[in-house]
Amino acid sequence: MTRWQMIDIPPVWLFAGLGVIWTEHAVTGGLPVGALGAGIGGSLVALGLGLMAAALWAFYRANTTPIPHQAPDAMITTGVFALTRNPIYLGDALVIAGVGMSNGAVLSLVILPVFVWLITRRFIRAEEARLAAGFPETWPTYRDRVRRWI
Repeated sequence: MTRWQMIDIPPVWLFAGLGVIWTEHAVTGGLPVGALGAGIGGSLVALGLGLMAAALWAFYRANTTPIPHQAPDAMITTGVFALTRNPIYLGDALVIAGVGMSNGAVLSLVILPVFVWLITRRFIRAEEARLAAGFPETWPTYRDRVRRWI
């Protein structure tokens, strides 16, 4: 793995997005969200963290790596992976949406689709290619049955 690949990992992009949201909130104070907005935002963050935890547990149980840029030893198709092919990335997106909503951050409306595009382009496509190469019998059926995001 190159030095760039060690740095170019999804959590870095997640924290970059969160940093922009928090900076906007610090500078502008954000839009007023009220208790309902804060509650929905907090729920999205909790759901996102829960998806990430469930996916990481599935990786651990399957004895394969969750680290991008590495070939998987197993293909997981059950649990949260039966709902979405990318539960960790979906969890990241939910965290961004929740933090943005909780902080009244208008920039999160831009950051979220940019994050989804970036993650798809930089990570998901290559991961899917590795799954197709490593699991040619299983991958096509799984790909056709389970959506990439939701």
